[in-house]
Amino acid sequence: MDPAVLARELIAACGIPVAEARMLLAHVLGVARVSLIARPSMPVPAAAATQFHDLCRRRAAGEPVAYLLGEREFFGRAFSVDASVLVPRPETEGVVALALELLHGRHDPTLVDLGTGSGCIAITLALERPNAQVWATDLSLAALQRAGANADLLRARVNFVHSNWYVDLPGRFDLIVSNPPYIAAGDRHLATLTAEPKMALTDDGDGLSCLRTVIAGAADHLTGGGALLVEHGFDQATDVRRLMEQSGLRAAQTRTDLAGLERASFAYLQSA
Repeated sequence: MDPAVLARELIAACGIPVAEARMLLAHVLGVARVSLIARPSMPVPAAAATQFHDLCRRRAAGEPVAYLLGEREFFGRAFSVDASVLVPRPETEGVVALALELLHGRHDPTLVDLGTGSGCIAITLALERPNAQVWATDLSLAALQRAGANADLLRARVNFVHSNWYVDLPGRFDLIVSNPPYIAAGDRHLATLTAEPKMALTDDGDGLSCLRTVIAGAADHLTGGGALLVEHGFDQATDVRRLMEQSGLRAAQTRTDLAGLERASFAYLQSA
């Protein structure tokens, strides 16, 4: 029988934050994190300890915990994630909540999520509004496969389209929502995000080019009175509202996230 070490010893010596270490060790052992808190002297077999050390090494090198676990919770549901998609962020949950607010009172709405990634926005909206017709696009086939797998796992009805933003999308939508790449090429935060797909993070420019494309095409793809909602950087709200007004949308507004940062903006296409 392989010798075992104690959970608390492994966690203390692993070199990453305790909370993250508990998540990884619980994952390896197939137990709840609370079990490691309640039983810090839980024995860990040598093979499991080796696997844990490997995960800790990868985490210390910058790989997100979500990739190591293979999933991330979003809006109370577990989404499968890997290096083909961004890790869903808490601030994007706020965008989904705002999308649901914009859809309030609309019967059988149509909506599209541009640049869906893991599918967390489109799938959550489809599950929260089961009467909606939901579409989702992405330029990355690997991302679409991951999003499709999540939709199957969570039993969500979403129409996935391999598309560069609006290309090949049918008809018009009551809501267009997007969390496009918006980090500028020179932003210092990119250096800490090397494990995630670069094309989903930055436009390799000023951070506004993808937002410009999404906003410029909205009027041709919205129903009368329909809304465009985009997530953006904390310092981009003024530019985004200006672009919305210039594109023919009206009543542009910005909402803050839980940290008080301007994170999402929306505007409407005037009814005919």
